[in-house]
Amino acid sequence: MTAEVQKRVSAVEFATTSRVHVAINVSNVEKSLLFYQTLFGQEPSKLRPDYAKFEVAEPPVNFTLNQHSALKQGEGALSHFGIQVKSTDEVLAAKERFVESGLTTFSEEEVTCCYAVQDKVWVTDPDGNNWEVFVVLEADSPVHSLGKPVGGADACCTPAAAQIASRGKLLPLMPKS
Repeated sequence: MTAEVQKRVSAVEFATTSRVHVAINVSNVEKSLLFYQTLFGQEPSKLRPDYAKFEVAEPPVNFTLNQHSALKQGEGALSHFGIQVKSTDEVLAAKERFVESGLTTFSEEEVTCCYAVQDKVWVTDPDGNNWEVFVVLEADSPVHSLGKPVGGADACCTPAAAQIASRGKLLPLMPKS
């Protein structure tokens, strides 16, 4: 991310400084809705045929359901974790912490993902769980993602869609010139 985008702020309001993001893959969003409406005691804040988002105030979480065509019903599958923040400055600060700690990162600027435009940085934990730190720049996009589908999932749901996986570590693509 360049210094030019550091001034961007979130298009989404939430009460806390940041909140956890959990994304799961489901075989059918429509069939999963009743369970998660009951679990969270609320309707989704965004609903599309292949996607649902719950913005839960207590505990503060951005929880999404992503329809995954290759997932068999009854097989729960984690997509990724995240921490939603309120500005690109905070995304860049997280990236700096990760780099200083020796972690491999992958950044995305103005990426259309999960029906929103976002700036984000990705890291992978030692067990292969993907984490993103992101800010939502535009809260509603007409398309899920602008990337190509990978393994039945949309390209935005994991940094592996934009990187090469190698022995559990993510290798960054060539930097932008």
